[in-house]
Amino acid sequence: MAITVSSLPLIIGHRGACGHAPENTLASFRAAADLGVAWVEFDVKLSGDGELIILHDDTLDRTTTGRGPVTQHTLAEIRRLDAGLFFDAEFRGEKVPTLDDTLAVLQDLNLGAVVEIKPCPGREAETGDRTARHLAAHWPGSLPAPLLCSFKPGALAAAGAAVPALERALLLEVMAEDWRHLAEQVGVRAIHCGHGHLTESLAGEVQAAGYDLRCYTVNDGARAKVLLDWGVQGIITDYPERMP
Repeated sequence: MAITVSSLPLIIGHRGACGHAPENTLASFRAAADLGVAWVEFDVKLSGDGELIILHDDTLDRTTTGRGPVTQHTLAEIRRLDAGLFFDAEFRGEKVPTLDDTLAVLQDLNLGAVVEIKPCPGREAETGDRTARHLAAHWPGSLPAPLLCSFKPGALAAAGAAVPALERALLLEVMAEDWRHLAEQVGVRAIHCGHGHLTESLAGEVQAAGYDLRCYTVNDGARAKVLLDWGVQGIITDYPERMP
C-alpha cells in the first residue's frame, strides 16, 4: 500500500486540541474537530507488552492516575488508568487510547494527522517500524495520508525502511547547524522545529533547500502571523482558535 502525504493545512491541533481537553485523548481529538481543525498531531509509543498507544511521556505520572515508566505496564494496566483528571474533573474517565482507537475516531471526524513517533528509551527502531507498518495496514482510506515525525533519527530511519512511501519529518527543538545533514541522513522532506529559536534567515535557509517547514507549539496569534510571513508552512498549536 503506497502512502504519500497530501498538502497539509496551515493550522494543526497539538495532541488534539490540548488547550481545551486532555492531551492525546479521544476527547482532545473531538475538541479539535469542534474547533474546525482539519488535522491533528499526536504521539505514539509502545506499552510494556508492545501495544501501540497514544501517550507523550515515558512515564505515566503527569497525564494519568498511574505511576512509573510506561515500559513497566501492560496495555490492560494502562487502560484502567484515568487520563482526563489531570486536566479537569469534567474529563474524568478518559482513557489512554490505542492507535486503533484513534484511527477510528479520526475516520469518524474526518481528521488528517501528523503522527509523532515518541519511543521510550531503547525502543526507537522498534517503535518506528511498528508504527509505520500499522499505519500502512490500517490507515483509513477516506483520509488524507498521514505524516510521520520524530525527534529520534533511529525511529525515522526504521519507519522509512518499513514503509518507504510514508513521508516523514524531522523534529528539532532548536535548528542546529547540522540540521541539513541530519535531514539527509534519514531521508525526510520536512522539518518541524520549535518556534522560539527560529529566525527569518533560518526559515529561508530551510525552504531554499527544498524542505517543508512547520513550527510547534505556537499559541500566540501574533507570533503565528510572523512565522507565516516568513513562509512557514504549518503551525502546530494547543489553541487553534487563536491562530490567524
